Order: sequence, then structure tokens, then C-alpha cells
Amino acid sequence: MTHNNLQLQNIEMSLHGKTLLAVDQKIAGGQVFTVMGPSGSGKSSLLAFIAGFLPDVFTASGRVLINNLDLTALPPEQRGIGLLFQDPLLFPHLSVGENLRFGLPAHEQNKDTIVAQQLAEFGMDNFADRDPATLSGGQKSRVALLRLLLSQPKAVLLDEPFSQLDSELRQEVREMVFATLRAEGLPVILVTHDRADAEAAGGQILELK
Repeated sequence: MTHNNLQLQNIEMSLHGKTLLAVDQKIAGGQVFTVMGPSGSGKSSLLAFIAGFLPDVFTASGRVLINNLDLTALPPEQRGIGLLFQDPLLFPHLSVGENLRFGLPAHEQNKDTIVAQQLAEFGMDNFADRDPATLSGGQKSRVALLRLLLSQPKAVLLDEPFSQLDSELRQEVREMVFATLRAEGLPVILVTHDRADAEAAGGQILELK
């Protein structure tokens, strides 16, 4: 398995002349770097900069590199970065299987076979034809994570992905997500306002005010 490295090189971000954050960090494959802070501290905007869709209202400098390849000037679709948000963002008009096939590269052959195999590995046999509306919160989170992995990202950004789950399910999904991403050898950045999430992630924590 190839482990990718994500590097945030001398990144500084400001809004209306006010500096929000400065970060210089290297995240190795299988590691989670957590950015923790309240709403408005700039943590989600940092993810937007890394992913390539930061609004023009922000001023930002620095570079984003994966395996020493500079991605900073590339459009989002060419960066190879996967994202998970608070909402699983499953397409409501598509079945579970169709949602997953959407994540696969266009050139991939035998998509149905791959989807069936991956669902089985995630303990979701016979879910391919299910309507996403019939899934539990934990099942939706699993499908969203699986769709992300099928897109073969080189790094993953997590934007408060557990915040809408109740406490018991939150712990279960959190453990599943971190264990899976570590096993895949992916560098991960988590943004959260919840210290329990940050501690569960392990790794270094950047606290914003």
C-alpha cells in the first residue's frame, strides 16, 4: 500500500485584513491532524483552501502539496482530495449502489461487482438497491465514507462529520471512520469544535481562537 503525504506549507489566511490562522504542517499517511476551534475561527475555510474552493473574499498564501506535488494552482477536481461533511450528502434520487457507483472513476470496469464487494466488506450486504432515506444515521455515514474511498483520494478532509450524530452513534462512527482511513494509509485533516473528536483522532491538534 502506498502511503501519501499531505503538506501544508506556510499557509496564512485572513478575512477583511484580520489574520485567521497560520499553519505549517506535514501529515503522513495514516495520521490525523486536527484543527479545533469555535465557529468563525477559520477551520472550515482552511479545508476550502486545501480543496481548492476558497471564496475570493479570503486572502490566502502558502502551498498545498501531496507527495511533493504542488496542488495549489490546480482546480478542485484535479487535486485528488476527498471530503466528508456534517451531512453525508447522499443523492436522494439514487439508490445506495448508484451513489457508490458515482464515486468510482469513470473508466472503472465492473462497477456493480466492485460496489457489491465493498458493501459486503462494510457489513452492508444487499444494500445496493436501498433508498438512502431508509438508512440509519450510521448506515448513511458508512455509505458516504465508502463512496469517498471508491473515488481513490490521496488525502481526506473531514469537516465536522460526526456533529449530527447522537453521542453513542457518534463514538461508533468516529471509530469506524478513523480506523478505516488509517488502514487505507491516507493523510487526514479533521476540523471540529468538539474535544472528544480531537482526542479520538489522535495526532497533533491545532487550536484556533
